[in-house]
Amino acid sequence: MRKLSLTLAILGTTAMTAPGFAQDRSDLRIVDEPVEFTIHMHWPRAQGYGVGGDASKVYPVEEVARELTGISLKDATAGKNSTDSNEAMNLLIAQGDMPDIVGGHLIQQPVNEFGPQGAFVPLNDLVKEHAPHIQAFWDSHPGLQEAISAYDGNYYYIPYLPDGKYGRAWFVRQDWLDKLGLEQPQNVDELHDALVAFRDQDPNGNGLKDEIPYFARQWEEVNRLLTLWDARSSGSDTYHDFYVNDDGKVVHPYAQEAYRVGLSNIAQWYAEGLIDPEIYTRGSSSRDYLLGENLGGMTHDWFASTSGYNAALSDKVDGFNFIPFLPPASVSGVRMEEHRRIPIKPDGWAISHQAEDPVNVIKYFDFWFTEYGRLLSNFGVEGKTWDMIDGEPVYKPEVLNSDSPVNSQMYLEGAQIQRGYWQDYRYEWQWTSEAAREGIELYDSEDLLIDQFLGVALNEAEQKVYDKYWPSLRTYMLERQQAWVLGTGDVTADWDEYIATLNKMGYEDVTEVMNTAYARQYGG
Repeated sequence: MRKLSLTLAILGTTAMTAPGFAQDRSDLRIVDEPVEFTIHMHWPRAQGYGVGGDASKVYPVEEVARELTGISLKDATAGKNSTDSNEAMNLLIAQGDMPDIVGGHLIQQPVNEFGPQGAFVPLNDLVKEHAPHIQAFWDSHPGLQEAISAYDGNYYYIPYLPDGKYGRAWFVRQDWLDKLGLEQPQNVDELHDALVAFRDQDPNGNGLKDEIPYFARQWEEVNRLLTLWDARSSGSDTYHDFYVNDDGKVVHPYAQEAYRVGLSNIAQWYAEGLIDPEIYTRGSSSRDYLLGENLGGMTHDWFASTSGYNAALSDKVDGFNFIPFLPPASVSGVRMEEHRRIPIKPDGWAISHQAEDPVNVIKYFDFWFTEYGRLLSNFGVEGKTWDMIDGEPVYKPEVLNSDSPVNSQMYLEGAQIQRGYWQDYRYEWQWTSEAAREGIELYDSEDLLIDQFLGVALNEAEQKVYDKYWPSLRTYMLERQQAWVLGTGDVTADWDEYIATLNKMGYEDVTEVMNTAYARQYGG
């Protein structure tokens, strides 16, 4: 297996590292006379290139980019009536008439599939000749260009490139532990004991047995408990993804023996009332509700947003203290934080074969990797949402103190949207609470992070195998998983039949093409 170490040296900036390209803004002009390019931009928060997907409401960031570069983007998004970006992409390709730029959510797979067939422009030479800032990024981040390349060796899109190391962490009600005289759990057995205490010893003090020991906003986070039994729930920051095992083979976590052991224990914890009985149905509001009502004890969620509840609930819940703690050691003694920020996303933008001026399009893409373009794509418009203070971009107080989350504000500005750009972690660090910062430092003191599966580029024949078998396989895996956790059937008793069914449904065929593509792409 080719290892990609995702240390800060690989990821680029830390929270306080300045951008690497200094230049005069007058040099950002690309064309002498104004030029307009059409764009398909479909992502979960906006189906169209404009505020809230409304093309008539121009992003403030877009207005500045127009002024600086001379290039403007005109919305030509397909599938606006659907929030499904894959569906929108399929519609765009089927209709045949493509805009100059195709961007948004989950474009990597279709772009890598149809790029070698001529639907999208290969970017290797274009970037080398006309996009020095993008090329400088590839040169300083070895391995990432290969990771996004299609099966023909070319790459066809410029990705959204996250910054930073840690995403989610384990959080516990420290005030509950203190009240019950407990230490932070250091291993799986101590974690079980703490959850039992939360269930039985009335840490919220209302005289009712109403505490929810473990909860999660996304039901998939219950699967993080698998790591406590040395199993995996995903190989990347995408739920239910494949991973590369110790033998260098691409496998799926839900077809491994460790999964059987881990899921049987999760089912037992659920039966014991240690896991939210509504884990699959409560939804994204569970964190707000269970913490706000002083009911939730532990979760696995994002550092920055979850740490914010200490300030938000300090007046409502006496002594409220919800803090990150180190992942408990597994049954074999391994501390693992399975979730981390992936260095490349399958989101970004590409140049369609119908673009008449791909040179100026790639120059426009390169603009977002310049010093000022990167500031614009991360922080919004200077003087409106942020100011440069002592060489650092600093959000205005009204942004940081707003009732609306900073990232939501940025989406409306046209920053942090799913174009091809290089994120700057300083954007998030500013609204990360002191408790979360301390938690990040705590996590950084241990060797917790693991290599991620960055995906493979399937050729046409391999893609047909994948498309034929994988959707139904994934559905079957998740259906059985949920049934076992809820107590319908027993994973141990059903295991042999389950594995036989997976193989009958094409699991071995899927992993065969995945491994063939992996060896071709990464030289394994």
